[in-house]
Amino acid sequence: MARRAARPVRLVLCLAPLLFAGGWAAANRPVVYEGVRRLVAADPGWLLAAAGCTCLTWVAASCVRQGALPEPLPPGLLLASQFAAGAANHVLPGGLGAHAVTLRFLRRRGVPLERATASIGLYSLVRSTAKTLVLLVFLAVSPAWRRLGGLVPDGRLLVPLAALTGGTLAVAGVLLTVVRPLRRPVTRLLRSALADARAVHTRPCRVLALWGGAVAMPLVQAGTLACVGASLGLGLPWEQVALAQLAAGTAVGAVPAPGGFAVDAALVWTLVAFGSSPAVATATVIGYRMLMDWVPLVPGAVVLSGLIRAKAL
Repeated sequence: MARRAARPVRLVLCLAPLLFAGGWAAANRPVVYEGVRRLVAADPGWLLAAAGCTCLTWVAASCVRQGALPEPLPPGLLLASQFAAGAANHVLPGGLGAHAVTLRFLRRRGVPLERATASIGLYSLVRSTAKTLVLLVFLAVSPAWRRLGGLVPDGRLLVPLAALTGGTLAVAGVLLTVVRPLRRPVTRLLRSALADARAVHTRPCRVLALWGGAVAMPLVQAGTLACVGASLGLGLPWEQVALAQLAAGTAVGAVPAPGGFAVDAALVWTLVAFGSSPAVATATVIGYRMLMDWVPLVPGAVVLSGLIRAKAL
């Protein structure tokens, strides 16, 4: 009886990503049409190169996921899970969809919940650290950073943001101090995270996968944007395009908007600030978003459904 009752639930889980993808495409018909119209007239060679860079993002994400765990994971299923995680990111904001898919994948591989959660935390920490380091390198070598003043938050916004951050940390500290049932699992999670972090950093292959993949990810994403811009005649040097992508993603990436729409708006502004025309900059960002998210959305949803049906997730 339990198996029969579980079948409708599994069927809903399998069909939900496909239904969401279809609904999203129907609700965003004008955006999809404009992006397709612009890309049809673009240089196919550069678009092919952009598609290759897009595929490398899933490889880089898989490397970072593997580098965050001491034990080996099946490479094919890991890559498929990261491809499917892109579709899940359109349902939940802030990367939560990808983390949920990865957490389920690791649990299916027999990784305990605490260690699986700790690996996701290490993944996020290393990714943000590596992206910041790459951004600092580009800021150091490119004089175009002087045009990015509009992305810096206004001074009046820094005070409430600092107060909100401090208040959140204070509340978390009080809860961990007072609520013992909450303190125990958090303490176990931190111990597990520190143990796994030490373990992976004693193995050169894991260090290379973890940090190499984290450094490569923003570079291949910037490569996708640069190739799309070249196909549409953006007219900006590749290092400025990469700096625009890194700066916009870092400045606005914390906004919890599914699909990265806040980042896209900042990216268009940054490309225009660097000297591109608004129309070409908008078309470039549309093409970039199509290759990074919209084109893989339906195939990713299909893979996600297949992994759920095969009980790999």
